Amino acid sequence: MKSALFLVIIGLFCLTSHSNIDKLRLNQIQVIGSHNSYKQAIDPALFQRLRMVDSNMVKEIDYSHIGLSAQLDMGLMSLEIDIYADTKGKKYAQPKGLEWAGKNPAAPAYDPKGEMNEPGFKVLHIQEIDFRSNCLTFKNCLEELKTWSNAHKNHLPIFITMNAKDEEIKRPGFTVPEKFDAAVFDELDKTLKTYLGIEKLITPDVVRGNYPTLEAAVLAGNWPSIKKARGKFLFVLDEGGEKRATYLAGHPSLKGRMMFSTTEAGAPEAAFLIKNDPVEAQKEIQDLVKKGYIVRTRADSGTWQARKNDKSQFEAACTSNAQIISTDYYLPSKHFPSDYSIHFADQTFFRPNPMMKR
Repeated sequence: MKSALFLVIIGLFCLTSHSNIDKLRLNQIQVIGSHNSYKQAIDPALFQRLRMVDSNMVKEIDYSHIGLSAQLDMGLMSLEIDIYADTKGKKYAQPKGLEWAGKNPAAPAYDPKGEMNEPGFKVLHIQEIDFRSNCLTFKNCLEELKTWSNAHKNHLPIFITMNAKDEEIKRPGFTVPEKFDAAVFDELDKTLKTYLGIEKLITPDVVRGNYPTLEAAVLAGNWPSIKKARGKFLFVLDEGGEKRATYLAGHPSLKGRMMFSTTEAGAPEAAFLIKNDPVEAQKEIQDLVKKGYIVRTRADSGTWQARKNDKSQFEAACTSNAQIISTDYYLPSKHFPSDYSIHFADQTFFRPNPMMKR
């Protein structure tokens, strides 16, 4: 098993060793990134209680990540951040899971700085039960990303998918989330501009340019070059239905928006697509990538591939040519015995897209 330090060194080497990479377009690379990148482990006492309620469910969330900066230091180029709206503050300041787990003096403090009392978007996986995060607020996540970016000014572009979470869990004691209406989405865009800065964003307007729609620009290959995308981040709203419609309303082809939005091919705003099963969608993903879309898929989910040490889905993701492959296991699990870890053959998390060799 490779040490974390070894992988960090390899990852940093990866970022600087491709002399011709700057000539490629943003859709002509393939990267590995993390899923629910902010997530810390569930407190052991709470985990045991949850296992008695639903052992299969709790297995699926039995994973955790190192900090965002540490992941980027390793060479990961894609992250995922889940946010909950909290316009007044304090909505998620006292998760019930702390109470349900009972008092444990050895457990780390949840929010020692009182950040969850402040208004603004909060970062967590599931209200009440899976709430520990490497950056409790979206503001803090963005500030960390900006600090890292400023310290690595020529870094390769970073993709970040976002889930805007407002689903209610209809069980006693569970907080009912705020809905993502137009005002909340406007505040989300404002937060990105304020704490990361528009100069660090690859926006739909940048890609669309003078084309009539964002999709027309994508099909014409108008993604920026890696050289122009260095030092920047591309955010994607990974939502459908009403939330996606709300984000798009009044912004044809995402005009003026800070994030791309997942959708299906053929829509005016189509640029970034998500196809989570690269086995089932192998041919579809290959066709979409050839047309110019950027596609994210997954190497694993719910811890199942890691528990079985099964890399067949990752191998399918690689040959699908999807530009972004998401995993929970860029490092082996510390939650259960397994050698499963995901990286390309040279131990890195980045390479020119295999489609370039054809």
